[in-house]
Amino acid sequence: MGRRKSASNPGRNTRLADQIQKDLAGLIQREVDTSRAGLVTLTGVDLSADYAHAKVYFSVLGAEPAVAAAALNEKAGWLHSLLFKLLHIHTVPTLRFIHDEQLARGIELSQIIDRANRPQIYPAASADDDPDERL
Repeated sequence: MGRRKSASNPGRNTRLADQIQKDLAGLIQREVDTSRAGLVTLTGVDLSADYAHAKVYFSVLGAEPAVAAAALNEKAGWLHSLLFKLLHIHTVPTLRFIHDEQLARGIELSQIIDRANRPQIYPAASADDDPDERL
């Protein structure tokens, strides 16, 4: 009998992405210099279907996003090797760090909504004003 490949398990992909995010968060805290990269928070991990590549999304405080991304991508190989020791899987994905714009966009939209919902203050109309005269 021949071996059949099973369909990819979407639940496994999600569990593995969550585990990678958790392990990377600890590694980044210990291994990456915060004076250059700032305080990095991982917001998500997208894995390719074959688990060979991972896009790691992050937000940062205390540094420019481009500088933090450069620092993290410089350390990506080192973090990959450390991650390989922690995970017991055949293929550990190569890492690519991408600044997550969604958080900043969400804050911006929230501020726009707050301004739109703010009560407008109009000057009080006096009783002497005739609304027809203003036209």
